[in-house]
Amino acid sequence: MGMIGTRVMRTEDPDLVTGRGTFVDNLVLPGATHVVYVRSTIAHGRILSIDADEARTMPGVVGVFTTDDLSADGIGPVPIDMPLLPADIARGALASDTVRFVGELVAAVVAESRAQAVDAAERVQVEYEPLPVVVDAEEAMTSSTLLFPDRGSNVVVTLPAQREVDFSACEVIVERRILNRRIAPSPLESRVAASRWEEPDENGVRRLTHWQACQGAHPIRNQLATFYGLPADQIRVITPDVGGGFGAKAFFYPEDLLLPWLARRTNRPVRYTESRTESMNGLGHGRAQIQDLRIGGTRDGRILAYELKVIQDAGAYPRFGAFLPFMTGAMLTGTYHVPNAAMHAVGVLTNTVPTLAYRGAGRPEAAAAIERAVDMFAHEIGMDPVEVRRINLVPKDAFPYKNANGTVYDSGDYPGSLDLALTAANYDGLRAEQQRRRASGDRVQLGIGVAVYVEITAMSGGSELGLVEVLLDESGAVAARVITGTTPYGQGHRTTWAMLVADRLGVPFEKVTVVHGDTDLVPSSEITGGSRSVQLGGTNVWRASAVVADKAREIASRLLEADVVDVTLEDGRFHVVGTPAISVGWTEVLVSAARDGHRLDGAGDFVQVGGTFPSGAHVAVVEVDTETGGVRLRDMVAVDDAGRIVNTLLAEGQVHGGLVQGIGQALFEEFVYDEDGNPLTGNFADYGFPSAAEVPSFVTVHMESPSPLNDLGAKGIGESGTIGATPAVQNAVVDALSHLGVRHIDLPCTAQRVWEAITTA
Repeated sequence: MGMIGTRVMRTEDPDLVTGRGTFVDNLVLPGATHVVYVRSTIAHGRILSIDADEARTMPGVVGVFTTDDLSADGIGPVPIDMPLLPADIARGALASDTVRFVGELVAAVVAESRAQAVDAAERVQVEYEPLPVVVDAEEAMTSSTLLFPDRGSNVVVTLPAQREVDFSACEVIVERRILNRRIAPSPLESRVAASRWEEPDENGVRRLTHWQACQGAHPIRNQLATFYGLPADQIRVITPDVGGGFGAKAFFYPEDLLLPWLARRTNRPVRYTESRTESMNGLGHGRAQIQDLRIGGTRDGRILAYELKVIQDAGAYPRFGAFLPFMTGAMLTGTYHVPNAAMHAVGVLTNTVPTLAYRGAGRPEAAAAIERAVDMFAHEIGMDPVEVRRINLVPKDAFPYKNANGTVYDSGDYPGSLDLALTAANYDGLRAEQQRRRASGDRVQLGIGVAVYVEITAMSGGSELGLVEVLLDESGAVAARVITGTTPYGQGHRTTWAMLVADRLGVPFEKVTVVHGDTDLVPSSEITGGSRSVQLGGTNVWRASAVVADKAREIASRLLEADVVDVTLEDGRFHVVGTPAISVGWTEVLVSAARDGHRLDGAGDFVQVGGTFPSGAHVAVVEVDTETGGVRLRDMVAVDDAGRIVNTLLAEGQVHGGLVQGIGQALFEEFVYDEDGNPLTGNFADYGFPSAAEVPSFVTVHMESPSPLNDLGAKGIGESGTIGATPAVQNAVVDALSHLGVRHIDLPCTAQRVWEAITTA
């Protein structure tokens, strides 16, 4: 593996930083119109009337459409995300009789320009009869305000505990409510899509071409086919460059699903680009869990029992977010051996934006609970939280390890990652500095927070397409082409797949091209999410390369007049083992293959049997101003074990991005509604998030506990930062003030919350 594990610069970046990238909003679509949606301005109410007469007369308006137009064309409700969700809840692509959150679609205005569509949308008059609103998930469980009255309850998912947790042997029991606030994903590129019906073919059939910034072209194509009752081969979905997804773009939205219908009604291409406010108030939110935890153990630091009760805010319509606690339960006990543990969870409807997956999707919530629980338990028994972790961490020789909920971890070294993190952070020195500040009564106190995490990536395993072909390009040079089912949206797949091919075949790295995100060019693809790409897609690129190499060896053996078992491939040349002086290169092999009418191509056949389990340890160091509550993150150390790393530079980039988002949740981010369901943080003026000025330079350390589940030994790394960073920073803020009697501060640890905790301690 010559290139594996090295730092290789991203080949994607020159196009992206010089403006040569292809984003959906940059596409030139002759004759295209623009759609702007009229959205509900109230959180819950009956639609009494929609008056679009004035809007239809506005300059440039091509058409204004409501649910009546959908019904006239036989367009039904949008599909359900998961088969286990209640089938008796239907959501119209445009609201018909009732709106259930601020931002829900009520009408569509199509105009020659987006500005004209915005102006016309503001002239559509909608009359509502307000209904009672419920925005608190706990209140919604028993509220008489029902989003779907016929169901009789706002509870849509129940995950019962697998066992009764026994705390009878515990000398110390700690209970606490933990809040994982609602988060807006906020990708740099908001939702963008476009649809065009092509000219009829010889059979009079018009094919649909649909462009969308998403996390998988084929899943979107399949959803469109289901929604419109079309054969899949009548739809082409193209996903070019994508400016971030974070899980939220893995799903369909009415805004996107309606574009083919609007294009057909107007007989024009239609494109949709949402504003930042529309994105904040419509793109699926994340987290939004209320957690009641109970942890117990002995005074010498052994954890004996752990119980978690979760109320998941599903938003106004049950989607994937309603099932986020399933992932929380899978990772319930984190890196600790606690066999006596269980979780009970419910998913509840509220008059808010539906929740979906956000970077980590259920696993950060599990880490947030168990890592705060361990710190609180340690404080209660008067022991350093690091020592409590050492006592309870799953040992290195215990893998494969099954946790209390039956989740089997493939590999890891949790004590090793903790030791590395503490050494890199100079933990003993930090504790000494903390004691000096406390002794002197310093206004600015130091806090040290530790989190040891484990997560699951590639979830239940599976596969992802990987095809490789070696060929002579137009100039006669040896080149390779990769066709992948993965969809990059910032991860660097083009670079990584080129490294794998160049490493295994000896083809020049710069001569490897990667094709993705087009259902006409790529036979199949899955959703790219859950940090699955390298272990599934990468392994199949690796295996496909081996198939090509085997075909080439057959040809080379004839050219060398040798037995194929004696022929090896090194540095792009084929020779008999032990006699490298006599060899043939790819050019000769390709010419011979072409003469015989053969292609040197191959497909990967890898199917992973289960998920892999990245892990690590993060240490956060904060300074807290005890007079103002202001928090400054001074240092952040991240030790991450994602199995074998293909490109250490890209891995660091993934860790850096994840850390910033985890820090954002810990210190800044919270999507807030008032009691009437009005968004109070619906734009970047009100919704806090960190910039480069709010974070320090990170110290990152790579560990490698290779996974036994795939050829590369790889695990995912895209979400690790968001899982370890948040509880580490939260623990650090609480630790800075623990000597003042502060035991817990809810996320995000804003200056106001910190100051209130100090004054009420």
